[in-house]
Amino acid sequence: MGPARHRPAHRRPRQPRPALQIALAADHPAEPAATRRRRYPSDTSVAEWALLEPLLPTPACQTKSGGHPEKWPRREIVDGIRYIVDNGAKWRALPADFPPWETVYGFFWRWNRAGVVTYIRDQLRRRIRTGKGRCPHPVTLIVDSQSVKGASTVGRNSRGYDAAKKINGRKRHITVDTLGLPVMITVTPADLQDRDAARDVFWRLRLTQPQITQVWADRGYAGELVDWARERLWLTLRIVSRPKGVKGFVVLPRRWKVERTIGWCMNARDYERLPQHSEAHLNWALITTMTRRLTRKSPRTDTWSRKSRATQG
Repeated sequence: MGPARHRPAHRRPRQPRPALQIALAADHPAEPAATRRRRYPSDTSVAEWALLEPLLPTPACQTKSGGHPEKWPRREIVDGIRYIVDNGAKWRALPADFPPWETVYGFFWRWNRAGVVTYIRDQLRRRIRTGKGRCPHPVTLIVDSQSVKGASTVGRNSRGYDAAKKINGRKRHITVDTLGLPVMITVTPADLQDRDAARDVFWRLRLTQPQITQVWADRGYAGELVDWARERLWLTLRIVSRPKGVKGFVVLPRRWKVERTIGWCMNARDYERLPQHSEAHLNWALITTMTRRLTRKSPRTDTWSRKSRATQG
């Protein structure tokens, strides 16, 4: 039998793990990597995410058909989409603290194709309307258009030149209710006249919103379109004209609400190759406006009223 092998003097025997450390490890398992710190104005708040999360589709891994668990939290995906919409940046320019831009764009594309974005928009609009004591489905709408410049990524087949506004790009046709909340958004080449685009818009409105009875618009929609809407769609189209002899900016009845909504949308340049993706950008911009409207804290009007009465007295 050979000589006994001795443990080197510099190596100590392994000590048993203290019972307290074992208990703590069982109570606090290894935590996942920390989520992204929210630092951008476009990031969702806790209250906003509580509104949006139930409206998103169920993850594939939780359905009967099954699927792989999603690697990235959905809140970070939504924050990435909102960052691109708010800043008008390229998808490849998404900051590194977000999930990979391919992942964020993939969710953006799939949710828009499946109708998730319009579903979220409509649900938020109904919630605001019912909160104000209105019917969830509007019966009066307001329509207007806006021509915006198209970036080099916008193809020739989906852009045009608006001679009146001297803009080469696309035109956004936005329909809102009497509160200024979005009902339908359509993007066309900028050279398409409002009257021609309105035929398709009104037809789609009649199919998706059969309760609508009248629509307010400017003089760009006047003419044969008024008779066509009444005879074909049983829709009353009312025209709001500028007062005669008035120059400069004028707040017009009804129309100012849709003009305000256009101002809520993203910056005045279109970067998307597909018109349907431009529509999705506008929907996401207005979704952000509605979630912030629903989650903001209302001012205390009772304190203000008491102070005003004391001042007047």
